[in-house]
Amino acid sequence: MSSPVDNTENTGDEKEVVSRNFIENIIDKDIADGCCKKVVTRFPPEPNGYLHIGHAKSIVLNSGLAQEYNGIFHLRFDDTNPMKEEAEFVESIIEDVKWICGDLDTDQIYYASEYFDTMYECALKLIKKGKAYVCDLSAEEIRQYRGTLKEPGTPSPYRDRSVSENLDLFGRMRAGEFEEGSKVLRAKIDMASPNMNMRDPVLYRVAKVIHHNTGDKWCIYPMYDFAHPIEDAVEGISHSICTLEFEDHRPLYDWVVRELEFENPPKQIEFAKLYLTNVVTGKRYIKKLVEDGIVDGWDDPRLVSVAALRRRGFTPESIRNFIKLSGISKAQSSSDYAMLEYCIREDLKLKRPRMMAVLNPVKLTITNYPENEIEYLDVSNNQENEEMGTRKVPFGKELYIDRDDFMIEPPKKYFRLYPGNEVRLMNAYFVTCTGYETDDNGNVTEVYCTYDPETKSGSGFSGRKVKGTIHWVCAETAEKAEVRLYENIVDEEKGVYNEDGTININPDSLTVLDNCYIEPALSEAAPMDSFQFVRHGYFCVDSKDSSKGHLVFNRIVSLKNLYKPK
Repeated sequence: MSSPVDNTENTGDEKEVVSRNFIENIIDKDIADGCCKKVVTRFPPEPNGYLHIGHAKSIVLNSGLAQEYNGIFHLRFDDTNPMKEEAEFVESIIEDVKWICGDLDTDQIYYASEYFDTMYECALKLIKKGKAYVCDLSAEEIRQYRGTLKEPGTPSPYRDRSVSENLDLFGRMRAGEFEEGSKVLRAKIDMASPNMNMRDPVLYRVAKVIHHNTGDKWCIYPMYDFAHPIEDAVEGISHSICTLEFEDHRPLYDWVVRELEFENPPKQIEFAKLYLTNVVTGKRYIKKLVEDGIVDGWDDPRLVSVAALRRRGFTPESIRNFIKLSGISKAQSSSDYAMLEYCIREDLKLKRPRMMAVLNPVKLTITNYPENEIEYLDVSNNQENEEMGTRKVPFGKELYIDRDDFMIEPPKKYFRLYPGNEVRLMNAYFVTCTGYETDDNGNVTEVYCTYDPETKSGSGFSGRKVKGTIHWVCAETAEKAEVRLYENIVDEEKGVYNEDGTININPDSLTVLDNCYIEPALSEAAPMDSFQFVRHGYFCVDSKDSSKGHLVFNRIVSLKNLYKPK
């Protein structure tokens, strides 16, 4: 998880550039200074929705640092807000993190709710130290008393309650005596602080809600800014790595661990979020897309949730490489979606077999090929990786070719099939178009060709040359399949959002082709198996809708590369 800096390492005759990002430099110094005995990192999601590509950056960064320093990585659910959290999201997040990181033992999974007793005791400690008080102001009144960036806040009229009164009221808050919104516990810090987060922030609120993990044990819940540093400290997190919006919260983070007198307090470090151009990541926007039926769930392959990327056919390796290319820094920037597509192409090109599939079929009949004869041709599974071996592909008199590979009146520099032209059928023979048939609307329904048996691929034929090669499948043995072609769900020309906050939906974001033909070897494909369909792109068997009798393939990415690596 490094991005280049100016550090170099002398290896003798020459200097080798060592890439280190600013977080690694901080950790290196902490280790050298003796401040850190063991690197322990964590990814702390709130289980109120599905993870997206931005969360993947934090997962890869935190787990990668733990691995790099032979440390420990925690997945910890910040489940302190039961009003928005569900067990469904907990399960989906565990699956996502396991998919990105690989192995994730159960003893690496933590829950903030497991520390509610500890947090309550911490709150009592602050009250006893005179550092916290129960406040009766409403949420709106607290906002008004807080002041502005230019004007200091006004102390709450309840700020000077005695320790004994605060302990009594806080105990009664826990016992459920007070209604939601009637009382909160606030830190007593500085109402004139230039940092608004330090103006007596709320630590606890009353919320009479059933928690997915603790049930009805609690009717008061800690606020994130109070709970998070305690969770980190209790777990022994060495470096609490979070995104830049928490930079202004760091003084409060440090105040909490200092006032609670934790030994070896964690160090908070902020980095820039991952922004991806022309995509929808906001949970409320995705939820609206799901509720309106525009997508078929949080894992719809047009989205960039981790579940959606997995269902579409992206690999953990491609995600990790994308994060690496995006870099780790404090400077806000955006990454192009084309870079993500580049990463999946690079990952799959030497790993996946290259198969033949006809997405928009028209029949081709070889008039001089023997009747009722099927021969099996030796075809390389991947021409760039000989270790993947070969397979047998059936070939016969009647084939399917893609409709775009035949034209009655072709334009200049069209090298595929047209009347009188000769092309090579990929891995097979030369064929020459001798005729065609159309329906009443002028659509081509069948193409007729003759073949030259001397031109069989691999036979060593060295006679005439042809400029065009097209793919095909044998009609007699082909399997039918549904293919889904995806484009950006956002209309990129109009931008992501309208002025009213709605999304500019691309009406062509999904094209379903339900009359496709694939070579028979693909009929054994299992959900999540992926392949290159020659000339069409990379495809993955859909994990939700595909079945043995009805194969569904999602296009992961086309073959056209719009990104040039630096």
